[in-house]
Amino acid sequence: MKSLSTDAALVQRLLETIEQDVLPLTEEAVRRGNKVFGAALLKKSDRSTFLAETNNEMESPLHHGEMHLLKRYYELSPAERLPPGELIFLSTHEPCSMCLSAITWAGFDNFYYFFSHMDSRDAFAIPHDLKILKEVFDVDPGNYHRSNAFWQCEGIREWIAQQEDALASDTRKALDEKVESICQRYAEASRHYQSSKSGNSIPLN
Repeated sequence: MKSLSTDAALVQRLLETIEQDVLPLTEEAVRRGNKVFGAALLKKSDRSTFLAETNNEMESPLHHGEMHLLKRYYELSPAERLPPGELIFLSTHEPCSMCLSAITWAGFDNFYYFFSHMDSRDAFAIPHDLKILKEVFDVDPGNYHRSNAFWQCEGIREWIAQQEDALASDTRKALDEKVESICQRYAEASRHYQSSKSGNSIPLN
């Protein structure tokens, strides 16, 4: 399997996709009672957005952002649907065990994520991903294989943090500003979800 080829231009596009294509869907879905998680597919050829979706757990507790995206992906006709090998999988939050498996079964060879499992637990007060990994699989935080026979993954914010000396100062500043803007919008969406989730129909809310 080829290693992920991550560069500043790709990271910029991933951030733009979250900001422009995923977040508007998420902000609307949160108003309907759904969680803040979303996902998108980008074409490897030109890095344009192919499909974007968000959490729809009010319809089904299985419709996490990634799962709802894959549902929509497989609702496309075979003529419309690009093969998984031609697509970049983007998740706003590090995928849970169910979504990790779904990405694998669907044949994707990669994914990128913006917020980590620890962020979901600590910043978003949604600890279920880590709890399930530990209780069901006895996997501690961060201990699943990020490079394996099926796919490779990378955390966007982790990648940026590792490039402190490699990126031009103006590029790093632009990426940091975009990250901060996205974080602020997600913080507001999270506040709305947490303040309105009481009594909703999501089993693990």
